[in-house]
Amino acid sequence: MALSKNGIQRQSMADRVKQELLSRIMDGRMAPGARIVELQIAEEMQTSQGPVREALRELEAMDLIITEPYKGTRVRELTPKEIEDAYDVRAALEQLAAQLAAPTFKGNVDDLRKAANAVQTAAKRKDQRAYGTHDVKFHRMIVEAANNRALLRAWEALAYEVRIATRLGKTHIDLLAAQEVHWHLIDALEQGNGKAAGRMLAENVVAAFHQHK
Repeated sequence: MALSKNGIQRQSMADRVKQELLSRIMDGRMAPGARIVELQIAEEMQTSQGPVREALRELEAMDLIITEPYKGTRVRELTPKEIEDAYDVRAALEQLAAQLAAPTFKGNVDDLRKAANAVQTAAKRKDQRAYGTHDVKFHRMIVEAANNRALLRAWEALAYEVRIATRLGKTHIDLLAAQEVHWHLIDALEQGNGKAAGRMLAENVVAAFHQHK
């Protein structure tokens, strides 16, 4: 059934609210445990509570927020076990991604090198925030090159846990040493060796988890 003009506008506003809240959750402006007041968000974004309610339902379906009787709605808090589980699954997904992406990258790694250069530059500047941003981009390029939508969706679903671990983790990581693996990984992918690349990528994800503990 087609949406009316008002229905489209409502859906559009719900999406805007969702994207704004998603951004705040992911970049830490809304920390785990932070309360989300429906009326307050509606007033802030100059809309009614309907679109906000729809946005919150979608974020709850994504397991980013939780609503409980008498407690209201808040950003979901993570246990150490949940973060560890997320890294275990991410390691498995990225190992598979490297294996699937290897034929695409064989003899064709210029874009990966550019991404790795950005990671290296951030490491030299000791800019942990920029390092994290470019590192995620590097990993995402490999996952996208696997050309498997189910794999990409599963990988993206772990973004919250990974960002929280990074934000709460140690700040004294040797970034220059940590970024070295990118170049070994690129060499393996350039040769089309998906098995070796997958193994390195999985080990890198596990190492990243222990660095942030």
